[in-house]
Amino acid sequence: MGLLSQGSPLNWEETKKYADHVRHHGIVQFLHIYHKLKERQKDVLKWGDEVEYMLVSFDHVNKKARLLLKGGEILDTLQNRGEKINPNHPTLWRPEYGSYMIEGTPGQPYGGTMSEFNTVEDNMRKRRQEASSLLSENNSLCSITSFPRLGCPGFTMPEFPPTPVEQGASKSLFFPDQAIHKHPRFSTLTRNIRHRRGEKVAINVPIFKDQNTPSPFIERFPNDMDNEAVAAKPDHIYMDAMGFGMGNCCLQVTFQACSISEARYLYDQLATICPIMMALSAAAPFYRGYVSDIDCRWGVISASVDDRTKEERGLEPLKNSKYRISKSRYDSIDSYLSKCGEKYNDIDLIIDKEIYNQLITEGIDHLLAQHIAHLFIRDPLTLFEEKIHLDDANESDHFENIQSTNWQTMRFKPPPPNSDIGWRVEFRPVEVQLTDFENSAYVVFVVLLTRVILSYKLDFLIPLSKVDENMKMAQKRDAVKQGMFYFRKDISKAGIAVVDGCCSAQNGMESDPEEYTLMSIDTIINGKEGVFPGLIPILNSYLENMEVDVDTRCTILNYLKLIKKRASGELMTCARWMREFVASHPEYKKDSVITDRMNYDLIMKCNQIANDLTACPELLGVTVNKSKPSGNQSVPV
Repeated sequence: MGLLSQGSPLNWEETKKYADHVRHHGIVQFLHIYHKLKERQKDVLKWGDEVEYMLVSFDHVNKKARLLLKGGEILDTLQNRGEKINPNHPTLWRPEYGSYMIEGTPGQPYGGTMSEFNTVEDNMRKRRQEASSLLSENNSLCSITSFPRLGCPGFTMPEFPPTPVEQGASKSLFFPDQAIHKHPRFSTLTRNIRHRRGEKVAINVPIFKDQNTPSPFIERFPNDMDNEAVAAKPDHIYMDAMGFGMGNCCLQVTFQACSISEARYLYDQLATICPIMMALSAAAPFYRGYVSDIDCRWGVISASVDDRTKEERGLEPLKNSKYRISKSRYDSIDSYLSKCGEKYNDIDLIIDKEIYNQLITEGIDHLLAQHIAHLFIRDPLTLFEEKIHLDDANESDHFENIQSTNWQTMRFKPPPPNSDIGWRVEFRPVEVQLTDFENSAYVVFVVLLTRVILSYKLDFLIPLSKVDENMKMAQKRDAVKQGMFYFRKDISKAGIAVVDGCCSAQNGMESDPEEYTLMSIDTIINGKEGVFPGLIPILNSYLENMEVDVDTRCTILNYLKLIKKRASGELMTCARWMREFVASHPEYKKDSVITDRMNYDLIMKCNQIANDLTACPELLGVTVNKSKPSGNQSVPV
């Protein structure tokens, strides 16, 4: 989860004093990296995934599933047995926000050969087995996006009551500080976001109105001594802490491009794919023990780290704040970076003009300068006493301080100083799935898509305001089946020259509304005659022209089959499957409430599916086992 510096964290008032210092030196650090590496070429394709997991404790006697607060302990053991004694260990482990969470990645990045697609699932399975082996009986490692009863009384093991007092990190009515990972970055972020904002974060998710759901749905909060739950809206599930967002899990993929211009081109093209993949991976329909009317976590996280003051949110006249800022620092991207994308930048971009002018003076082009100057309208949220004064030529902590707390759908990542790592982009919207097979399928689909974008010079660009509309649509209930998404009709570049990943010519500088139209996800993924060719048919065409061994081709085709069937509605998204599980549970009273027993049965079922102990054809298709141990254990047929 971004920069993890060690040391003595400063509180918000102390951090605020150094905000300009961090911004100034962050820009200097970026300029050192840019000038040193802007001409860097010919980096090979490398990529890797990040899977976040929750630790769950099952009480089989009382039929309860709770989050196990042993993430730090498990993480230490995994690192001590792995990377700390063997630099070539096949897995790497990192902390995540919740003390019940850990993040696993491959030990080394994957390369550019097609056969590496056949190793992704094996590595994910290895991660699951490695971490699971450290858990005692009745505890499990689960890759679930949102824990249905997160924030309900007794949702952790051991159990801790929330501490809604000023001295705490979150001051939450529901989420105890003990559920935050022990690394000081996380509690400091939580506290400083609250202090910068001037009040607790407020998350309101629309409740799903079932047959017996009260209307209006209004909650009472007896432990709200300071009347801060006044932010709760009728007919919404109210949450009040960073943990309700950052305590969810996701699946991310990072790519190394061959040059800075290729990275910028990929950043733009993939930004348009983000809402599509989010809807396809929807896996988060439940919050704080209730059934919600959304399927994805994105807006919840966005609100959970929204540090904007009332002035910045437009609720009060500007007096102490410099800018009106339209989005949380966790949201969709605000500007394209490549020349191809320039004419589609139709969102008003707030920038730090002084920083922008400094970057332009230093030879940074307009598009990259405005991107960086936009990120740097934000304040640093954490600062460590030992990391205030740095060697700007050889360190990048101040740049990363701002960069890594702009949590957007895509992230453009300059190389770290003095490393052999190249220019990278990170794809961030995908919700984590229950099984290693599903997670591998989504990862391989996105990586293959990058290869096809670059090989065929595809152009998915549409006005960025339409991408934002797609992001809102993607989070809605059953968006994958019910939603319509703006998408480009002609994705071939039709003669436009592409040089080093960027268009060298443009037909005018204004976007044409005729270039895009509303499409279903089925049409976007699978195609529709006379409307759109479909991403999977294009990927299949690419694969036919590549030398791929039979086993790898089989693996890839099974992954694509999952994506194809999810897009068509033949297979359910995880969110839809979870909704149907709850709706058919004998204890469900059609009142939008998820009881302890329902939660237990659901998480038990998720765990059984993840560990191949039970089939789930409506989610995964009819499965068969492959005979060889290094391939997929189950694939849809």
